[in-house]
Amino acid sequence: KGCKILASIAADWRYAAEQFVKNLPDKVIVHRSLCNPSRLTFDGVDRMGERLAEEVMDVIRRWEGVSKISFVAHSLGGLVARYAIGRLYRLSAKMESASLPGYSSNREAHNAATQIDQPYESSIGGLEPINFVTFATPHLGSRGHKQLPLLCGLPFLEKSASQTAHWIAGRSGKHLFLTDNDDGKPPLLLRMVNDYDDLHFMSALRSFKRRVAYANANYDHVVGWRTSSIRRQNELPKSNVLMNDMKYPHIVNIERGITEDGTSKASSSVGTQVIDLEGRHGKKIA
Repeated sequence: KGCKILASIAADWRYAAEQFVKNLPDKVIVHRSLCNPSRLTFDGVDRMGERLAEEVMDVIRRWEGVSKISFVAHSLGGLVARYAIGRLYRLSAKMESASLPGYSSNREAHNAATQIDQPYESSIGGLEPINFVTFATPHLGSRGHKQLPLLCGLPFLEKSASQTAHWIAGRSGKHLFLTDNDDGKPPLLLRMVNDYDDLHFMSALRSFKRRVAYANANYDHVVGWRTSSIRRQNELPKSNVLMNDMKYPHIVNIERGITEDGTSKASSSVGTQVIDLEGRHGKKIA
């Protein structure tokens, strides 16, 4: 079985969780994260990520038959999930999982048997990483021109938001606007583009077989298109070349990358070119 972790406000994921279970009743365990409700979202990406990592390990301990794991996250939850997998990857890579409180010998034996047949190079919480998917996540933060659309691209408002975000959103606001400076360290979002100290952010992300970022091209007033699709301003597609697919009308553009092992997964997705819409949608995260 596979375990899907849905990271964001739990109520928002109720319908999605029901659909996963309805369509794959015997194949998936779906868990809606409950560890960062309400005002706890102001605590910062790092503290929320640590709580999510602990919650994921609790879920893994409860379901000993699970062998694979996927994450689906929305908005700020995407950054929290990226932090959490950086923590969980370290535990798995160093074989520290068995020493965690409550970690059963049955699971340890199950993982050992699985690794004999399928020797994975890395794991998340002792499980095989499969999908990492984000929706409208500010991967590049909210600092910069039109990164926070509700400010209408006005420079004086964007500058003020950067200086005052922590008054409204606490440490999370500092992280989103890259104004945090913990003990002289670079801003957290900059640290998260690489492995940093004992947190293997990028190694964890690379370990997933499928990494997808869905971005809203229009009508998202909180998360800009550029930050959620991980692009520079000049890399955004022009509106006249966006797709209009009859089967998936809500998807306006698809991009694919090439994996590190050389496997080609790249193709342009504009114009009349035929696209496999059952494949990997969105902008590759890594």
